[in-house]
Amino acid sequence: MCAGGNLSPGMLLSAYRQGIFPWYSEGEPILWWSPDPRFVLIPSELHVSSSMRRVLNGRSYTFSADTSFEMVMRSCRDAYRPGQNGTWITDAMLDGYLRLHDLGYAHSIEALSDGEIVGGLYGISLGWCFFGESMFTRKPNASKAALVVLVSLLQDSGFTL
Repeated sequence: MCAGGNLSPGMLLSAYRQGIFPWYSEGEPILWWSPDPRFVLIPSELHVSSSMRRVLNGRSYTFSADTSFEMVMRSCRDAYRPGQNGTWITDAMLDGYLRLHDLGYAHSIEALSDGEIVGGLYGISLGWCFFGESMFTRKPNASKAALVVLVSLLQDSGFTL
């Protein structure tokens, strides 16, 4: 859509309210995106496969919310992604989203195994919408299980998207 601006809480929240988000690489200007089509998940329509139900029922993981937001973001940033050089989670993005977390808009779900964070995700909550930003995993299915837990929490809280 455009380039420039800043990652202040006001700018980020205004962008998200309009369906726009920042996505750029280090050394580039801030780039703002609003893809069409866009993936939308309706919490009540999430299909949980039988294999994922086994993961969740097997109690391999425990889950927490907002206990390690910065660690989740850094883990998303540092996750190995085949065929990609680096990530869009720049230091400026990290700072901007940490400020949103401090203000109560950015949230994380952590998947733990033996007390260690092995997967998770983060995103922005506005009204009845949650905008998922990134996820990471260090153990099989940890991030997917965290997503299912998040969707369940969102559904229980009345979120629609």
